[in-house]
Amino acid sequence: MFDISFMELLVISIVALIVIGPERLPAVARTVGHLYGRCRNFVYAIRTDIHNEMRMEELKKMQSSVQETAQSIEDSVQQGVDHLKTVVTDNKSEETSPADLASQSTNQARPIPGSTDAAQSNHDQDKK
Repeated sequence: MFDISFMELLVISIVALIVIGPERLPAVARTVGHLYGRCRNFVYAIRTDIHNEMRMEELKKMQSSVQETAQSIEDSVQQGVDHLKTVVTDNKSEETSPADLASQSTNQARPIPGSTDAAQSNHDQDKK
């Protein structure tokens, strides 16, 4: 904190010994030590508070960036879900009724005469 050399401290202590006297010097030294300790603790507390405030600001910035990222991800997922819903809805509107699907499936199961499917169908019947 202060730039005081050993020689300066020695001069101050000799002057204090002469001015205060040897009987009261230990009590004064104890009081000065307590005041110095309080000053150090006060400075340390202020430094810690400033450091904590700076960390809180950093954490708030980080939290806002994480929230922005989460919001953008949520928006992109919502857009994907909306797109899938429109695709599914469009496919449902293009589909035919279940009765039409049943008739199409039976038509597909019948072999066409003269096609390779007819030969396959005959081969399947021979296995049974």
